[in-house]
Amino acid sequence: MPCRILTYDITTGERTLVHTSTSVHFEAPNWTDTGTLIVNGDGLLWALPADGTGEPRRIPLDGVPALNNDHVLAPGHETIFLSADDGHLYEAPVDGGSARRITSGDDRLHFLHGVSPDGATLAYVGIDRPDWSTASLLTVGTDGTGTFRVTPAGGVDDGPEYTPDGAWIHFNTERFSPGHAQIARIRPDGSGLEQLTFDDRVNWFPHFAPDGRHAVHLSYPPGTQGHPGDLPVELHLVEGGDWRSARTVVALQGGQGTINVNSWSPDSLRFAYVDYPATR
Repeated sequence: MPCRILTYDITTGERTLVHTSTSVHFEAPNWTDTGTLIVNGDGLLWALPADGTGEPRRIPLDGVPALNNDHVLAPGHETIFLSADDGHLYEAPVDGGSARRITSGDDRLHFLHGVSPDGATLAYVGIDRPDWSTASLLTVGTDGTGTFRVTPAGGVDDGPEYTPDGAWIHFNTERFSPGHAQIARIRPDGSGLEQLTFDDRVNWFPHFAPDGRHAVHLSYPPGTQGHPGDLPVELHLVEGGDWRSARTVVALQGGQGTINVNSWSPDSLRFAYVDYPATR
């Protein structure tokens, strides 16, 4: 199945095709302050110009297993935090080099989604092997210390991401309606849990623009279980914190891999995403 990396301009509504591939399954863009997109492709990390003027190049990494599509840029964009298929979190230079393992001392699966604005703390989904129903939100210092449980086990929580001011963590959860993921927010200390979306669709992966004025999230058809790929999905734009009035700006074939991580441009005017046009 082909995959296409695109960008969307929230001011003009223009979609720009950055790259098409039929050989590498690209997923989950990050957008650096140097105009580069960082994507996962077949368990490796790749970089390509966000304006489509160049081909993807592999980022060489040492000391890290195959990667999944959960990766987040550190403030300053000099390093990148990574989730690997061994269930642990790593940090590596954004241009390549030796990776440093962050998590240790537990048998939990760690899936990274957020980094605090000061770069000191990571927000991740923790799963007690092998029970995926235990998914909940935790935080850990980037030095590997200070693990803190934000939500109790069993909420089927995912996609935790800090707001740009660090006051909230936004995420998707089934705590309000089992089997039906909705967007919520919670304070980093575990207080103030609040549901934000209430529609029939299944909503995942909230991502804030750097200026905090807009957010985008992935929306699945009603009844979707989990966050699979190869479905007709939508990207919803949230303006001014009004989650109930989010509007559809892109309809596409995708899901898993489309917008798992924050992909906003540094100027808060565009975001990147991946679609997977059906060939059958």
